Amino acid sequence: MCDQTFLVNVFGSCDKCLKQRALRPVFKKSQQLSYCSICAEIMATDGLHENETLAALKSEAESLKGKLEEERAKLHDVELHQVAERVEALGQFVMKTRRTLKGHGNKVLCMDWCKDKRRMVSSSQDGKVIVWDSFTTNKEHAVTMPCTWVMACAYAPSGCAIACGGLDNKCSVYPLTFDKNENMAAKKKSVAMHTNYLSACSFTNSDMQILTASGDGTCALWDVESGQLLQSFHGHTADVLCLDLAPSETGNTFVSGGCDKKAMVWDMRSGQRVQAFETHESDINSVRYYPSGDAFASGSDDATCRLYDLRADREVAIYSKESILFGASSVDFSLSGRLLFAGYNDYTINVWDVLKGSRVSILFGHENRVSTLRVSPDGTAFCSGSWDHTLRVRDMFFTFILYVRGEKRVDWSSLKRKGQSELRCAWSAKESSDFSSACRQRRNELPRKVLRPPRI
Repeated sequence: MCDQTFLVNVFGSCDKCLKQRALRPVFKKSQQLSYCSICAEIMATDGLHENETLAALKSEAESLKGKLEEERAKLHDVELHQVAERVEALGQFVMKTRRTLKGHGNKVLCMDWCKDKRRMVSSSQDGKVIVWDSFTTNKEHAVTMPCTWVMACAYAPSGCAIACGGLDNKCSVYPLTFDKNENMAAKKKSVAMHTNYLSACSFTNSDMQILTASGDGTCALWDVESGQLLQSFHGHTADVLCLDLAPSETGNTFVSGGCDKKAMVWDMRSGQRVQAFETHESDINSVRYYPSGDAFASGSDDATCRLYDLRADREVAIYSKESILFGASSVDFSLSGRLLFAGYNDYTINVWDVLKGSRVSILFGHENRVSTLRVSPDGTAFCSGSWDHTLRVRDMFFTFILYVRGEKRVDWSSLKRKGQSELRCAWSAKESSDFSSACRQRRNELPRKVLRPPRI
């Protein structure tokens, strides 16, 4: 997320020996304790039988882990791109920048869409949180945070509140009103408090609960009204950088990724880790659920994006090219799940065909690294934020060219006038199969006379 990495040593009184030493967090029955390194090693060896050593137990754990991987590999009978060979390739398409939102004075770090498909919220290193009207590019609300590097922001499902946080270690909730002259800072409510920076936040399916991720290596579920901690999630061994809630309205799981190169799926009811995936070679900057909720994608500093199937409990696809050298900072799916958008640190956005694993487009426009990217709730547009201080809204309308006997042909019923050689149609990715079958049907009905495209 940032260019710098900080190593912090906390000194204080050990909860076991009471001596003043460098401390490390230890969790015992979901209770966080601060132990020195000596007491932590002693606690790890408690309960060992005679002739048992910690090294022997670690070796046994590694052998069991290897056996599990072998059993999982037996179910790996075919690759995703092999199954998708019969699927028709995507047509040509162009995504144009329709709006450019300017107003931040420094790097844009995070953004989120409102459920009304029109408004969005963004946060920046300048300490500002701005609510935008994406149609008119007007700023509807602006909040100045008490710190810079506001690394997380989220829109409430009702659209009546926003949440944000960053280096202040807190998650603050601001109610939104129609009175634009009202002082929003006066109604601020501090909901969550971590021991390190806040890296991500997301409302659950209601305005009353919010999930947070932090650089202290934990995720937490909070009650917005009372600020009470409802559940904590411990398992990452380094900073947690991202999280995403399962798309189902009754879903009680979420996925997180962090600097320990691991992506973990959690049960919000029990606080337990359900699944873990460790195939990336560097920090995981972004995770996003597949629209059906049966899989999720991740983007990492190792310059790859990966797709994990929760039912198969394994990685099923890798999206990478030798020419891509920079890390992926943000990922998101189209509404149908056929396309995967990934923002990279080389200022570009790559569009991947999820099924075939191939790159279908490269989008340019930003003048610095792309830090955040989100598809709108209705799937007709997506917005990207960058370190160039701007946000860009692109449409999701595709340009298809039909070919018959080597010549460009069109569906005559869709043209404003005859003689045109291209068919431009507003098509959402969710209608790909219907559109393909309609094209095949209309192709047989086209006149036999060959229409030569005009020379340019």
